[in-house]
Amino acid sequence: MGTWRSLRVAFILGSVFVILLIIAYWDDVGGFNLYPLRDRNLECCPQTATNPSSTLPASIAATSSMMWSPEGMNKSVEGRKQLQTGRGYAVANNEGDESRDTAGRQQQTARKQRIMDVCAGKDFPGSTRAFEQIPNRELDHLIVDDKHKIIYCYVPKVACTNWKRVMVVLSESLVSPISGKPYTDPGSIPANVVHKTSLHLTFAKFWRQYGSLSRHLMEVKLQHYTKFLFVRDPFVRLISAFRSKFGRPNEDFYRMFGSVILRRFGNLSGSLPETAADAFAAGIKPTFQQFVSYLLDAETERDSIFNEHWRQVYRLCHPCQVKYDFIGRLETLETDAEQLLKLLQVDHLLRFPSGPDNRTAASWERDWFAQIPVSMMTELYKLYQPDFELFGYPEPVSVLRHQ
Repeated sequence: MGTWRSLRVAFILGSVFVILLIIAYWDDVGGFNLYPLRDRNLECCPQTATNPSSTLPASIAATSSMMWSPEGMNKSVEGRKQLQTGRGYAVANNEGDESRDTAGRQQQTARKQRIMDVCAGKDFPGSTRAFEQIPNRELDHLIVDDKHKIIYCYVPKVACTNWKRVMVVLSESLVSPISGKPYTDPGSIPANVVHKTSLHLTFAKFWRQYGSLSRHLMEVKLQHYTKFLFVRDPFVRLISAFRSKFGRPNEDFYRMFGSVILRRFGNLSGSLPETAADAFAAGIKPTFQQFVSYLLDAETERDSIFNEHWRQVYRLCHPCQVKYDFIGRLETLETDAEQLLKLLQVDHLLRFPSGPDNRTAASWERDWFAQIPVSMMTELYKLYQPDFELFGYPEPVSVLRHQ
């Protein structure tokens, strides 16, 4: 009998223990589930999507029901707006965003259509040749990022330093010596480093990597990648290039161009200083008029002489052969950069670096060209006329007529 009684007690105690376990398990999972391996969140969603207050305690169910009613939803949205405003956040205006996006798309459509019209209606050097007829050496400004399927044609003196920084970050082609990892902040990349040609994969390098397949790969990437460039008023860009390369000592440009300009148009007697520093110390440097004379000299039309800093955009980026998806302007750099990063779907990865404003202003044109004879101005305009027309910059009548 003692053994039987012990078994009964053990059975009762075991049953109580099992019941307690069931209760504890039931309370933990929220109910009995025939499919314990299924995601419980998926099981509960059909109920909570209709009214989440059905699973809440009675003390807050009324409040939750109010929030999920139409009146409550309006109050909740308004409350979030007030909270965000109070914390200093800018409340997004959907209508305003849509309006800006629409205006941006219309602007891009107009810019691209203008290029197509000019290419179809004007005859200027290289406008009618096919893409496969462009020599490889003339494709060295088309930078390719295969990871994000982007092609950028950089134009010197048109924010190209910062756009090259952006391309370096996206392609992860440069490691920071501080972190030992690829740069993630474009603004932290040194300007003198970002211009190294080894950092960027360009179309001109395809031949070395892909051989006979290079042209085919270019065509494929041009068809499927997003292509962009930034432009600027051609004469203002020309002033900027002169100020940058001849307005302060630059040994390379003095040796290759400055000394040539001075010998040809400087009317100097005797020998020139050997270095740019010595020339500047002696007050010897090219004037802007001498620079313009150099550009108009027929001999300077050779590619090796007509440097990229003042070479026309149509010769750098071939807009009649490359159908760009986005044409930005330096005059609207901030808004265009924001729009472009969204188009490229990389705005969550980085921001366009903010730098000092370019000190060459469009209002300076008249002063800089005041001493240039009208005949020279007319010839200079003809030299850059395709850029003026392709990218929608008005003919500088006030400059040409010196009004």
